[in-house]
Parts: sequence; C-alpha cells; structure tokens
Amino acid sequence: MKITIVGTGYVGLVTGTCFAEMGTQVTCIDVDRDKIEKLNNGIMPIFEPGLEELVKKNAEQGRLSFSTSLKDCLEDSNIFFSAVGTPPGADGSTDLQYVIDVATTIGRYATDYFLLVTKSTVPVGTASIVRGHIQKELDARKVDIKFDIASNPEFLKEGAAIKDFMYPDRVVVGVDSDRAKQLMKKLYEPFVLNGFAIIFMDIASAEMTKYAANCMLATRISFMNEIANLCEKVGADIDMIRKGIGSDPRIGSEFLYAGVGYGGSCFPKDIKSLYNVAQQNGCDMHLIKAVEEVNNNQKRVLFNKLSSIFEGDLKGKTVAIWGLAFKPETDDIREAPSLVVIERLLKNGAKVRGYDPIAMSECKKIIGDSITYCNNIYETVEDADAIVLMTEWKQFRLPSWSMIRKSMRGNIIVDGRNIYNKEELKEEGFNYYCIGK
Repeated sequence: MKITIVGTGYVGLVTGTCFAEMGTQVTCIDVDRDKIEKLNNGIMPIFEPGLEELVKKNAEQGRLSFSTSLKDCLEDSNIFFSAVGTPPGADGSTDLQYVIDVATTIGRYATDYFLLVTKSTVPVGTASIVRGHIQKELDARKVDIKFDIASNPEFLKEGAAIKDFMYPDRVVVGVDSDRAKQLMKKLYEPFVLNGFAIIFMDIASAEMTKYAANCMLATRISFMNEIANLCEKVGADIDMIRKGIGSDPRIGSEFLYAGVGYGGSCFPKDIKSLYNVAQQNGCDMHLIKAVEEVNNNQKRVLFNKLSSIFEGDLKGKTVAIWGLAFKPETDDIREAPSLVVIERLLKNGAKVRGYDPIAMSECKKIIGDSITYCNNIYETVEDADAIVLMTEWKQFRLPSWSMIRKSMRGNIIVDGRNIYNKEELKEEGFNYYCIGK
C-alpha cells in the first residue's frame, strides 16, 4: 500500500514514519527544499524522542522517502494525507491557504480516483472547502475523476508522539462514503492488532472532535490553576485537592496539575480557532474565552511572585530559568510560559541565565542573545538571586542543592511545577515558593 504525506512538520513526519514502520510505502512531501534535503541526509527538523531512529531505519529499508514534488506522487499513490500548517490569523481564525494549496494541486494533476485525508487541525466545514477547490480544478480540466475526502485528526502528545501513534487510545475518522471508510480501515488494519478502536463518524463531527478534545484538556488545566490561586489565599494545598477530586471516576486524575499555564502549538491555537468559529456562527462560548484568559494570566504568576518577593525591585537581580520548552521532551517553545516570564524580567531590569536540555537553540531564534544560555543548571545559578523552574525535565528533579546554595548569591526558589519538597529545601537554606500552596 502506498500513501503520500504532504507536510513534514511535527504531525506529518510522525504520521509518515509510523505508517512506514507498519509496512506501508510512504512518501513525505514538503515545499521546503532545504528541509527535504536534510531529511534525505537523516537530519531531523524537529526533536521528538525515538523519531530520528525510526526515520533512518525506514528510509534505509526503502519504505520511507522524501520529495518536493506532490505532482510526481499522483501516479503511484491514491491516498494523500494533508498535514500542512494551519497557522492562526490575527483574529484567531485558522489560515487554510496551505490546505487549499494541497487540494488545488491534487485536483490539477490527478489522473485516477484518490482519497484526500485531512490530518491537520482545521475548523468544521473545511472538508467542504477542500472538496470545492478540487472539483473546481477537475471542472477546469473537463475531467470526471471520482474522489473522496476524509478527516483523520491527530491526538499526538509532543514528547510521546511515537507511542501515541503506534498505541493510540482511539483513531477518529470522518468519512462520507463506504469506499473511503474501507480504505481507511485497510490502512489502519496493522494497528488493530494492538487493540485500539477506530471510531468512524461524519466528517464535520471528526473535525469538531479534535477541537473539543483539546479545549476540554485546556479547560481542566485552567480550572486547576484558578483553584490553585485561590488555595494560596485560603491556606489550602492544591496537591491534596488534586488527589481528592482526581479519585472521583467521573473526573479522573489526568490534566489536573496546577502550574504556569499551557503553551505549545495546539492548545492556544485551537482555543482561538474554536472561539472564532463560534463567533462566526453566532455562538458565544463564554467558557472557552475564559479558559484562554485564565491561561494568559497564569503565565504571569511566577513573575508576579518574584516581583512580590523582591518588593517590586528586580533591577540588577540575576534570575536562573530552568527549562524553556513549554513541556518536557520537546524543543517546542511556541507560546511557552518561559517567554512571558523572561520578557517581564528583562523589562524590569533583571538579568536572566537560562538552560534547557533541548530547546535553547529554538529559544535563541525568538529572543536572540537577550539572555545568557548556560550549559547546565549549575552554571545558571552562579551569583543568581533566584531560581525559577519553568519546565519539569527529569534532569531537574534531583539536583545537588548544597552545591547550588554555595554558587548562589540569593536563596529564592520559585517552583512553577510543584516538583520540589519545601521542607528539604528549607533545611538547605532556601526560601521556597510554588503554585497553589
């Protein structure tokens, strides 16, 4: 079975590689020639645990290849996955230009039946738009070529994407023909052996499912952060509350951790996009709007704590930032809370020394040399007045506090992920602050 993946970003590259690992013949397409050249030489455009090894393995074994020409794939493949970028507009709407480009190209050069599967996260109704652009090209050529559209949203967690794809909780597929359903069932058949469920539904529902899932998870995060902020006012402990409510099977324990807010490429964009679609359809989604507002406020919480600790005077203070990525096991710093904290520290005259195991080069692309990038956490604390933990990398969990205390000028630790023990740090001579306690 041969398929084509259009787009070699996070979703496209993981999708193509995992299908190849299961024996499918896969060609990944991208208009970025430099990226394709690097992929052909085994150089990854993103960091994802285990991905590089799988790409090289399947490329060497002839199941995975990379090209810049979608047109050349139209004779060999009849299943196309559109996994191109869908960046947000200034008003929160989703930019579909790349999705439309894929549809237009396929419609312009297709010679036989094909199935175009949208993998990118797109608003409800996008399938109709895609179908219209394809049909327009076919009409212009005066050819009668049958085709189908399907929606197959991704539910990959950065840092665990390979596992999520190979052993998914569920696979959601939106179709409107039996032919498309049978093709998708055959394509995912090797995965059925792992025991997961394929959930078939109409295309509009599949498009909405992706947004509903991400917005629900984002809502849980913002809810817990609101509760955590109240806990600090009334003397309660957010970790105890998490255990108390998480034990209720109707609620569950996932995504109930208080912290510095969510970031990344999915939650912020999808929240804005769903709200924009709701406004266009005359629906006021008050809860979704509030989720975003809470999250934006939460990203400022650690800076506000520092400002309060130093009585509003951060000028000349040196702050060590541990973790730049929005979450562990990724180099993604899009919408990362660390960027908000760093920006405010610099504006208030503080000096920032930062370290992240993976994401420093990505951070440098955005903020340049405005901070000092260090080789490890111990280098960040030299003459530092405070430490701020932004990302809960495993490497940060058991540092030598005695060594750190000797290197620091101050003794402040602000834990944005609640991973340290207050009593232990107090014995080491630190003043410890966290979220929701």
